[in-house]
Amino acid sequence: MTTYLGSGPYCYTHCLAMMFGDQAPSTAVIETLTGAPFGVQLVAGRTPYFDPYGWHPEIGVADAVAALGWRCAHHSGGSEREALDRLLAAGKPVLAGPVDMGLLAYQTGGGGDHYVLVLAATEEEVLLHDPHGHPYATLPTKAFLAAWRAEAVEYVDVPFGMRTDFVRERVVDPVVALRESLPRAVRWLSGRAEVAVPPGSLGGAAALLRLAELADRGLEPEVRDLLAHFAIRLGARRLGDAATCLDLLGMTRAATAATELARGVGGLQHAVVTGENPVLAQRIAALAPQYERWLAVLTEPGAAGATAAPGRG
Repeated sequence: MTTYLGSGPYCYTHCLAMMFGDQAPSTAVIETLTGAPFGVQLVAGRTPYFDPYGWHPEIGVADAVAALGWRCAHHSGGSEREALDRLLAAGKPVLAGPVDMGLLAYQTGGGGDHYVLVLAATEEEVLLHDPHGHPYATLPTKAFLAAWRAEAVEYVDVPFGMRTDFVRERVVDPVVALRESLPRAVRWLSGRAEVAVPPGSLGGAAALLRLAELADRGLEPEVRDLLAHFAIRLGARRLGDAATCLDLLGMTRAATAATELARGVGGLQHAVVTGENPVLAQRIAALAPQYERWLAVLTEPGAAGATAAPGRG
């Protein structure tokens, strides 16, 4: 198995890796522990993401932090003045997010939700590491506050989210963390009925088959752009990293199924960019039984019972 290394939209995962410092496991482990690879959803029946039905990064970040034995302080809400005062008073670095990527004036990567690591802040300027390719970026504080309000991010109920004061409460081997996370991953992949979702949202095979219908008729430009610039790249990488982690656990069949899914999702890129609608629709529909096979392999008797030597992230 050849694990992908390279650029990609792994913002909160890279932010967590920076926060954990030399105690961080690999980004593949962090992303897998968020639960993000284990599903697909069509939010409000039109917006596709290769992550689980009802999942969003705030859920995933909290799960990964806890799974690896860390804790942190999480603050949000209030006025811009109150949020800035919290930021100025906090020890640095600060994991800030979600923010509205489209309002980060130094960025050329478009809009959408995003996470950054604030290194220093004054009344006039914010210094940050943006994992989307911008180390030591600066932004006027007023502009940062506008992005940090995250008004365009659909899952944000309370603005100005920040995490700080990261403390490692216990040492958890990445292999142990991954194995302990498997029941949660299976619940995500199975479809969790209790999660809150916008009306009309679909998950799993139903989401893919509906997306295939939309693709066959011609996707709306903003949906095509989302797939081309973000969702496919991220989805394929997540699945590939999940395959690497499952292989680390000795779960060869599950790792193989995840690799096949990663190839299937990555294989959508050419058709979506070139506008080959029938090909795109066919390839999207073909993913539905692949996700179902992955779930079947993950839940077969003894699937999680293989042993693996403790490893380093």
